[in-house]
Amino acid sequence: MNHQDKLLEIHELTSKNFIVGEIKKIPHEILEKINLIAKNCSKQKGVYTVLVTLLIHKTLHPQQDVRFHQENLLNGFSGRTIDTKYITPTLKSLGLPSMSESGWLTRSLEQPFPYLMNYQGKIGGKGVKDAFLSILDFLEIKVKPTDQSKIAEVLAICLIRAVVEISIEETIVITKIYNDKKSEIKINDIISALEEHFYYKTYTAKGTSKLPVIAIYALYQLIIKEVSRYQNCTLKLLGSHTASDKTSQSAGDIEIYYSELPNSLLEVIEIKFEKSIDKHMVTIATEKIVRFSPERYLILSSAKVNIKQEDASDIARLINEVSNKYKCQIIVNGVLPTIKYYLRLVNYLPEFINNYSILIEKDQEINFEHKQKWNEIITRFS
Repeated sequence: MNHQDKLLEIHELTSKNFIVGEIKKIPHEILEKINLIAKNCSKQKGVYTVLVTLLIHKTLHPQQDVRFHQENLLNGFSGRTIDTKYITPTLKSLGLPSMSESGWLTRSLEQPFPYLMNYQGKIGGKGVKDAFLSILDFLEIKVKPTDQSKIAEVLAICLIRAVVEISIEETIVITKIYNDKKSEIKINDIISALEEHFYYKTYTAKGTSKLPVIAIYALYQLIIKEVSRYQNCTLKLLGSHTASDKTSQSAGDIEIYYSELPNSLLEVIEIKFEKSIDKHMVTIATEKIVRFSPERYLILSSAKVNIKQEDASDIARLINEVSNKYKCQIIVNGVLPTIKYYLRLVNYLPEFINNYSILIEKDQEINFEHKQKWNEIITRFS
């Protein structure tokens, strides 16, 4: 049995009650710490994913002290490899919160030190660090070696069960707009709604930076059908916003291909969240243009100042050089001005709102508070 099989088995066991007796062997304070990790599974996906990986590994290899999570540590093993190959893909397939690639890509968890109680990584979230380290300390120090595999399984079941329950509680069906609202919705109202959603000040969870990406993608879902330039073109499925372009093998956040030439790029859109466009970004875009050969490359910023003014002349020069040398047009602009411009070409504005709502509702990188906020905003249109 590999780690994927074990995680699937544990997920299946979350719906059964036979572990009630086993749970009694676990101190109440440890169960509370498991619940705390579960409650923070969306905000602290790295911690929860790493803990799932370590517990699963312990069930299969009880002789391994899972606190030594890197091969370069004494008697260590590669937790990241197991997570990347088995755990994160399985969590995704189960529809549970997950990282884009691995929990060990979280800077606070990738430190080359064992997860002992004095671990120095700056794990965020009130009480989360103590809960994470205490669970592992309990498993490796307080539990008899002969019982560790079984206790690790019970802890994993408790954790996954709690995450499943929380995921169900946080499921939001976002309000959709109906045909009779067509004449009432104005472009400026949509822009104001998006602006409020992007820049809401009290978000605490990650995922905010993907909101402009989803908005632009929702827009392209429409214009690819309605604008003649995009006839016979295909919009590539929206991928992870936290995965690097190198890992995802993509030219940017959004890609449009010719349908009959799947390797031929028409247009790429790269979106920068609250970062003004500078000459360095254009240089990086040029490298991708050389590699992927799109006809257009859009760099859009959600910052209040879209283009860094001191770089404006260098950006203009680079854009001209790329056009002459590689026959690709680089376009730099703001996210909201771009959306406002293209919405003038859209026949049915409620369809854009519904596209955005559906993408927000289903995207696993968008957290509960983002969905809840959009649902609050969208009720003004319904």
